Amino acid sequence: MARVLIVGAGLTGSLCAALIRKELPRPVHLAVWDEAGDSGGRMTTARSPCNPQSTVDLGAQYITCTPHYAKQHQSFYVDLLALGILKPLTSPIEGMMMKEGDCNFVAPQGVSSIIKHYLDESGADVYFRHCVTQINLRNDKWEVSKDKGPPELFDIVVLTMPVPQILQLQGDVANLISKCQRQQLESVSYSSRYALGLFYEAGTKIDVPWAGQYITSNPCIRFISIDNKKRNIGCVLVFLITPESSEIGPSLVVHTTVPFGVSHLEHSTEAVQELIFQHLEGILPGLPRPVATICQKWRHSQVTNAAVNSHGQLTLHLKPFLVCGGDAFTQSNFDGCITSARCVLEALKNHV
Repeated sequence: MARVLIVGAGLTGSLCAALIRKELPRPVHLAVWDEAGDSGGRMTTARSPCNPQSTVDLGAQYITCTPHYAKQHQSFYVDLLALGILKPLTSPIEGMMMKEGDCNFVAPQGVSSIIKHYLDESGADVYFRHCVTQINLRNDKWEVSKDKGPPELFDIVVLTMPVPQILQLQGDVANLISKCQRQQLESVSYSSRYALGLFYEAGTKIDVPWAGQYITSNPCIRFISIDNKKRNIGCVLVFLITPESSEIGPSLVVHTTVPFGVSHLEHSTEAVQELIFQHLEGILPGLPRPVATICQKWRHSQVTNAAVNSHGQLTLHLKPFLVCGGDAFTQSNFDGCITSARCVLEALKNHV
């Protein structure tokens, strides 16, 4: 049975795993490695250190589906809606740009529930804190090394991490990438920003008429969302195994502007967090101090320039097979990741 490694447990990686399991003509052993401590990538849902029932989406906030992709990717949307993983966005988002025919969706259990669904569907062995450092050729297989533990051999490798991380890989892979391929990869660029998640005590009231708001007049803050209100889940009672009950307080997420993110990229997260707090106080005066916070640096936030002439994927080597996928080869949204995962699958079918 062929051993397939997918590097990256974000949306493209999880979709690739699910599609390979479902549509590849012969069975394979699937493994997914990610350097983070959980799945999600840029669709991460973080938990409060004080109450794991309290969550906040630190990356993608909602999914916008155009009429074109509503048809092209209909089966994906139908499945996620039928399972309750996606629901229509009904809460007000001030300043959101809407085009005729577009539909917006949220994930009630957090946006990372989409990734967990596809990983579950794939049946893959998923390993976290596995940071790939080298890829070498060994007897028509790929020997993949990580920062800890021994290297492992795979017949097929699919790389879905941000392109700068692909370009940093050591070993034979660095020499196998052709000049043309390297130029394609180097043509990719990303925006950078910070996300700050804030968790509040049960009973805290954040009295605003919106669930999310785009900010246009602040040099630091671009978007604010009352996350539980956006997902329309309220501050519900959760009944624990014990007879006691625990109420979940509200959670809030702040996304910075890209210029702020770029100019503070190498600053300490503590210093950046305090700056965001200061600006937030100016926008929402009187906001209580949270009981817990999580500050996330998105060095590779959204793709601003996709790889030229990549057609959804970039095959780096045929025998053994090595391919890159992700929004860097399409467009930086949910449908871009679906398109790329489908292109990776077709490339696999054609060459395996």
